[in-house]
Amino acid sequence: MNDHQKSNEDLIPNFTYEELAIGQSARLLRTLTMQDIQAFAAVCGDANPCQLDSEYANGTMFRGAIAHGMWGGALISVFLETQFPGAGTIYLEQDLHFMRPVKVGDTLSVNAIVVAKEDKNKIQLNCTIENQKGEQVIHGMARIVAPTQKMYRPRASTPQIQIFDPEARFRSLLSKASLLEKVSCAVVHPCDAESLSGAIDSAKAGLIIPILIGPSKKIKAIAQTQGIDLEPFELIDVAHSHAAADKAADLAIDGRVEMMMKGSLHTDELIHAILSRAELHTGRRLSHVFRFDIPMYSKALLITDAALNIRPTLLEKVDIIQNAIDFSAILGVNNPKVAILAAIEMVNPDMPSTIDAAALCKMAERGQIKGGILDGPLAFDNAISVHAAHIKGIQSLVAGDADILMVPDLESGNMLAKQLEYFAGANCAGIVLGAKIPIALTSRADSSKTRVASALLALLVAHAHRSAS
Repeated sequence: MNDHQKSNEDLIPNFTYEELAIGQSARLLRTLTMQDIQAFAAVCGDANPCQLDSEYANGTMFRGAIAHGMWGGALISVFLETQFPGAGTIYLEQDLHFMRPVKVGDTLSVNAIVVAKEDKNKIQLNCTIENQKGEQVIHGMARIVAPTQKMYRPRASTPQIQIFDPEARFRSLLSKASLLEKVSCAVVHPCDAESLSGAIDSAKAGLIIPILIGPSKKIKAIAQTQGIDLEPFELIDVAHSHAAADKAADLAIDGRVEMMMKGSLHTDELIHAILSRAELHTGRRLSHVFRFDIPMYSKALLITDAALNIRPTLLEKVDIIQNAIDFSAILGVNNPKVAILAAIEMVNPDMPSTIDAAALCKMAERGQIKGGILDGPLAFDNAISVHAAHIKGIQSLVAGDADILMVPDLESGNMLAKQLEYFAGANCAGIVLGAKIPIALTSRADSSKTRVASALLALLVAHAHRSAS
């Protein structure tokens, strides 16, 4: 037997028509996971709630999520085409009977036995699948053309499917507020359907007690169009968006609200009202943080600052990073890994962002930035990909595993954030930090769900302020 004929853990032999005998059998074991169900649904488009919605499935006769019936059929097909008879098998037909549901955690035994050999290398097999209790869940017949050439094939590695469940991620985020008391929130100029709906949905989620501030006639007209009942909520009538921002700031100074939510006004109008009142200052520069759930990243990612500070100085970047580190701790990520981004990972005197990055890392070593692990300059790929960092020989605790991305300026940060949202399908939320109260800050184009998620972030910060005071 030569090297190509050796059968070991990496080389799998097939069974030719001549080698197969009536009564010959084989078995495959496989345990069903929820990811199996999600992946099968993603490929075939079958979104039956009995498979994908555990809460719904618990109320059915199945008492829990079950596999698609044809997932079991696919197991038989995979078994015959890759192992018994294996490489070179051509599937002709399959007749299946489904006896019992298969649930997450069930370990299945796929069995095939040769029952007939026909001309033209055709084989009939009796195929069954049993669960770990010995109960038959599927039985039937398969008819194939068996391979005629002996082969030893490497054990194939199947493609990995990254399952991103935005609803599950959203519910997981909202669960952070399950034990927190809702707080009063100034909703500033909610004069379009999205911002008004976002505020009311945040109230329904138990996150805020909204105080709506803006032209009352306009807000009431939008509410009527959207079928929103404003009766349970306080509405303060002011003439325009500037007045709404000023009123919200005054309510914050008076202690009537513990957070704000931006409506359909320009960001600079709202921020100006905060900056013009010394009572709302903390000594820290205001900065914005995006929180992203990204399909191809294993954990939540914070990006700062992509909305407020256009071209921050080195000392302003210190505050921006410290705000993000403190916020990360509120979210439950202590000692977060902060990647300070630039176009390259080497310090270059012609690229100020790389010099700032190196200085910020040294400042962190000297205790001028506390509570995080900093590294930079790092290019984007090095910051989020272990493979990219390895290829470039970067030895770092941060590279490939960043919790926070610090961008060099607003333009690069804003473009990165929008690309993650629109190209990568990421869920996002945004918040302004550094003032006496947090501000849920979103784009005027953002959905109600994004606004609710942003309100949740502000609620967490408001409760952290309570605890610290």
